[in-house]
Amino acid sequence: MRALFWIVALFALAVALALGARANDGYVLLVLPPWRAEVSLNLFLIALLALLLGAYAGLRVLGATLALPGRVSAYRAQRRRERAAGVFQDAVRLLFEGRFGQALKKATEAHAAGTAPGLSALIAARAAQRMRESGKQQGWLERAKIDDPRTEAATLMLEAEMMNEERRFDAALGALERLQQRHGRHIAALRLELRARQGAGDWDGVLRLLRQLDKRDALPPELVRGVRAKAHLANIERLAGDAAQLAAYLRQLPDDERGQGVAAAAARALATLGAVPEAQRLIESAFDADDVWRPELAEIYGRLAGSEQTARIARAETWLRQHPDDAALLLALGRMCVRQRLWGKAQSYLEAALSVEASPAVHLELASLFDQLDKTDEANRHYRASAALAGA
Repeated sequence: MRALFWIVALFALAVALALGARANDGYVLLVLPPWRAEVSLNLFLIALLALLLGAYAGLRVLGATLALPGRVSAYRAQRRRERAAGVFQDAVRLLFEGRFGQALKKATEAHAAGTAPGLSALIAARAAQRMRESGKQQGWLERAKIDDPRTEAATLMLEAEMMNEERRFDAALGALERLQQRHGRHIAALRLELRARQGAGDWDGVLRLLRQLDKRDALPPELVRGVRAKAHLANIERLAGDAAQLAAYLRQLPDDERGQGVAAAAARALATLGAVPEAQRLIESAFDADDVWRPELAEIYGRLAGSEQTARIARAETWLRQHPDDAALLLALGRMCVRQRLWGKAQSYLEAALSVEASPAVHLELASLFDQLDKTDEANRHYRASAALAGA
């Protein structure tokens, strides 16, 4: 619609100019002694307009001619930038394709052309690291820090990641500490630090980071539980020589962090150190606080020495009402009854455990029991059964 309007307007203007020129009888007298010329005003205006248009066109041509060298230079510079950008993109693509030698070559070319020098150096560093060329790797990392200060955080992150992969965990922690001082922390950096502290054996640091990451839902819950259990088990092993420190560590341990073998390892360590009451309280509180039944804890409970066997038997019998077919609990009750010289109950519990699951340990306990009762034939029968199961 707009185009139609302009066409009509141009036609109307042309008609108006034609009618005006037809009605115009004026003329222009030009005198240059000894010459004089007389032309119509319409012709003079047309000639003047043509002269102005010609002058304008000439000036445009002259300006374009004079600017041609600069335009050619700018065009060549643009082409160089486009080729350098293409080389940089090739370096990124080759790095992700796993062609590290070619990626290093292209990144070197892009860096020499001045295309994103910091990022080009980082790509070259990663490619060199994948090729196990540590000298080039370190050199490119240093260039990345110098060439573009904006890539400092990215450089430190990449350095920490590569140090983790090379199992240089102290160096990774150093890079992450510099990152934290200059740029603060974020979730990706916390994940790298978690891995570095695991490798360095800093299990207290691992637990602290896990709590931070868990609050932010930054890790899968099953991964958090597995790493947390590993950290607690390592700390329990480290403190296994000091009953007081181990008991203090376990007292501050939340109930929801005692799963996956943590309570069993702690109870076993306490029992080995002779801290039987602490081991007993730990096992009983674990059963009271958790709905998940743990046969390994029942097995350790049955091995605890000391003078409170009767109270333990009563406690274990309450658990038995909830888990009547648990072989580990039946075996534990049998062992505790043997210590209390409750021969009949011990035999009953051990035979019940044997009916649930035949195992060398149950046969050995029954053999020992019959030895104490001077039932040699029965004892020998269970010794042979235990040996047969152990050798199977």
